[in-house]
Amino acid sequence: MGKVKVGVAVVCAAAVCAAAALVVRRRMRSSGKWGLAVAMVKEFEKQCGTPIAKLRQVADAMDVEMHAGLASEGGSKLKMLITFVDNLPSGDEKGLFYALDLGGTNFRTLRVQLGGKEKGVVNLESEEVSIPPHLMTGSSHELFDFIADKLAKFVSSEPEEFHPAPGKQRELGFTFSFPVRQTSISSGTLIKWTKGFNIEDAVGEDVVGELTKAFQKIGLDMRVAALVNDTVGTVARARFSNPNVIAGVILGTGTNAAYVESAHAIPKWQGLLPKSGEMVINMEWGNFRSSHLPLTPYDEELDSESLNPGEQIFEKIISGMYLGDIVRRVLLKMAEEAEFFGDTVPPKLKIPFIIRTPDMSAMHHDASSDLNVVGTKLKDILKINNTSLQVRKLVVEVCDIVATRGARLSAAGIFGILKKIGRDTVKGGEKQKSVIALDGGLFEHYVEFRSSLESTLKELLGDEAADTVGVEHSNDGSGIGAALLAASNSQYLGVQDF
Repeated sequence: MGKVKVGVAVVCAAAVCAAAALVVRRRMRSSGKWGLAVAMVKEFEKQCGTPIAKLRQVADAMDVEMHAGLASEGGSKLKMLITFVDNLPSGDEKGLFYALDLGGTNFRTLRVQLGGKEKGVVNLESEEVSIPPHLMTGSSHELFDFIADKLAKFVSSEPEEFHPAPGKQRELGFTFSFPVRQTSISSGTLIKWTKGFNIEDAVGEDVVGELTKAFQKIGLDMRVAALVNDTVGTVARARFSNPNVIAGVILGTGTNAAYVESAHAIPKWQGLLPKSGEMVINMEWGNFRSSHLPLTPYDEELDSESLNPGEQIFEKIISGMYLGDIVRRVLLKMAEEAEFFGDTVPPKLKIPFIIRTPDMSAMHHDASSDLNVVGTKLKDILKINNTSLQVRKLVVEVCDIVATRGARLSAAGIFGILKKIGRDTVKGGEKQKSVIALDGGLFEHYVEFRSSLESTLKELLGDEAADTVGVEHSNDGSGIGAALLAASNSQYLGVQDF
């Protein structure tokens, strides 16, 4: 009997030891995997590093590319497009102007009443119209006839006291957010369609001419006074209320910048120099690239799998379209190599763009003690349940790395523009004010991104110059900005009762 008891005790002890060893092995394995996950994040942070010296190199490279793009067509990755906007709003504009904003599957019509310096934008009415899918791939006249018809209906609701005097035309600013070769302030030929449009007979045609023909068919007496893109509109919108505005930057789904250049500094400009002595340049800065950009294997993978490999590299590391997907790619690698979310890789994590930048922003801004928002997002979007606090903390760290790099590089781009036009330093004690107008959901809603951008720009400028440079939010450049450009380029400027 005694032998049996001893045998059982030995067997039990051996089983306990085996179980304990298994737990220890699992813990060692799991702590090894956790260490690997932490190491992967640290390595990613190093690859994304944006020390101030590197940012200065990026800004210098931006300055060099700007010069090259202004010297000749195709001389740079930056298109540096001449917009023919040489007469920005002064703030004195008065009257009623219309805007048409066509940039995707919807378009907007706007009616804007301006009251000059004292009253600013007095009244604003707008309507949004969905474009039927068949018109996005039909013929040019079908699309523009549809737009003209909807605009005419909108005009018909105009209050009687604003009806133009006999013989006077209504005037419109037309924001057309597709690639256009601009030929004057109010004309430009379509280079190609994007965003799901494919109307072959419109390519190579003057889009203002097509719209004007559609107006004439239905007897709508309206003149397109300005053809603009949303970034140029952002400059105009801000300049109306602040004469110190020298550039506009869009940081939203995509990104772009436009700025006011001295007409003498544009070697490729062939025409007469404008009376104002200045010209707004549309940089198309999303296509900027430089060996100084801190690119990672995740960025290279995203680029190679994109619809436009090798293009829009700057946009792919700073804009809202891509930031969330960079986070996803890092988390996927951690799941595959370090079992970050457990033994299996969550299938949803393999779906491109499933983590949108607004989701990333919500996780990054989670201030709860248990990071509840992060846990909920991982559960709702990726179907990952029961994440630990340490896992959630590491997810937030990845979001922070991606957002910080994007914000600091955006600041370096802005600093590059300031360098190009000599506004990066204070010369001879003169403290000329320079204001950058920013718009777009990324800048407006992603608070951590915005504050990082603003503090980095100050760091690059230094205390003295930072006092002379301001950043302000300018909303609805594509709508109100277009109407303002119609006003500042009106055929009735200087005429009594304008």
